[in-house]
Amino acid sequence: MPKRFVVAASDFSELPRSVAGFELAEELTAAARQLHETSTAHATLRTAARLAVHLLPGAEHAGVSVIEDAAPRQTLAWTDDVVRSADALDAGREHRAYWTDLWSAPVAGIEDSGAADDGELTLSGLGLRSVLSLRLRADRRRLTVLTVYAGKPGAFDARARRIGRLLTAHVSIALETATVREQLTEAMRTRDLIGQATGILMERLDIDAAEAFDSLVRTSQRENVKLRDLAGRIVDVRDQA
Repeated sequence: MPKRFVVAASDFSELPRSVAGFELAEELTAAARQLHETSTAHATLRTAARLAVHLLPGAEHAGVSVIEDAAPRQTLAWTDDVVRSADALDAGREHRAYWTDLWSAPVAGIEDSGAADDGELTLSGLGLRSVLSLRLRADRRRLTVLTVYAGKPGAFDARARRIGRLLTAHVSIALETATVREQLTEAMRTRDLIGQATGILMERLDIDAAEAFDSLVRTSQRENVKLRDLAGRIVDVRDQA
């Protein structure tokens, strides 16, 4: 007999109970499906930016950007050019207060860029008065962030922040899945390419598979070339012959 699992109703105390709450749950479920249907990590981020504008109350623009240690801020996905302009104006300001907070907190933002000092005034010059940044990934040297913008001050309330955190939880899972899928696909391609190169060396040098592979490894180490790149060169030469 299959084992039965009983879940207490109290475990679902955070589920929405209003009609509007259930509508939000349905929208988040649909968003999760869209995220998991993406074929690459980049496509996942593009979908995340689009969904952020659709789901977060007050959001008008969105983008995903990353900061690496000792590297400028890089925009990975965006809904429109104003997001790229905002990131470009922010170049060199990656350590401003609300970004620094994201290393230790999941959410940070600006209530009104027009009332702020320093570089935050550049945002108001683009018509972006409210900013809400939500952490997707963080490690010791890399921070990946989903940011939404609005044209009016104080656009993002507690509900927007909560919905944003729910969305980023789905985005993070989908992004991890897409990344693993890409890595596995690349590993399979690499295996096939090395197998082709090994077969070519077996035929050309009249040696067995183990000797051919050892020859590839030794040449890779001697020339300081990745095994996959060396195998690709051998296959390309064969195809061009």
